[in-house]
Amino acid sequence: MRVVNPAGKWISRACDCQEMEREQRRLAAAHIPERYRHCSLDNYVTVRSKTHTSQREARRTACSFVNEFPVGTGGKGLLFTGSIGVGKTHLAVGVLSRLVQERGVKGLFCDYRELLKSIQNSYNAQVQTTELELLKPVFAAEVLVLDDLGAQKPNDWVWDTVALILNSRYNDKRSTIITTNYADLPAGGGNLTDVDRAAREQTLGDRIGDRMRSRLAEMCVRVEMTGEDYRQSVKRASFGDKPHSPLSS
Repeated sequence: MRVVNPAGKWISRACDCQEMEREQRRLAAAHIPERYRHCSLDNYVTVRSKTHTSQREARRTACSFVNEFPVGTGGKGLLFTGSIGVGKTHLAVGVLSRLVQERGVKGLFCDYRELLKSIQNSYNAQVQTTELELLKPVFAAEVLVLDDLGAQKPNDWVWDTVALILNSRYNDKRSTIITTNYADLPAGGGNLTDVDRAAREQTLGDRIGDRMRSRLAEMCVRVEMTGEDYRQSVKRASFGDKPHSPLSS
């Protein structure tokens, strides 16, 4: 649409419908999975009325990150750590969605394990997509969500690939938001027996290497989250709320 500016000149300005279409295109380009598209910083509170203190603090940190981006964040990101079901991915997607919608940021959501599988598959001669083509949007995204870091069983190739991604984004000062189920602790177990090593809980250092864990300390603000598995508690509540069936024992 065309409007007149204060100086009396005709200028063009996108109408609300055009702006909404652009916003929807940016959200689609972010490749947020269907399962998480409803996640926002606002409804994180509504679905977790009795959140643990660390979860409330995590949401506040996420909101502050959005408010300060990009000048106040200085290229840094967030590292959400904690056990399964405490809401790490919910908050990461909430940050990404709000930045895309309110700031026009070009963002991207990547599942760590799926990304590595896609890269490995690109080595197949019958696959047309190359590793560089797969990684180009990962490198270029203004904000990248890397979900479930450390989920893939570690080996030298995995460590090299993680190093390539994190170092590239670190050098370009691009914000990366990471979630992981592993404690942000160094690798250990070097002096343990095989049995004891298998029994101990693995750390982020074990899964991605201490060198890359150290890099993350420079790249991201760590946000530790604790609490019970929300998804399991919802399942228990849903089951308990079901009316008694005459067919049940």
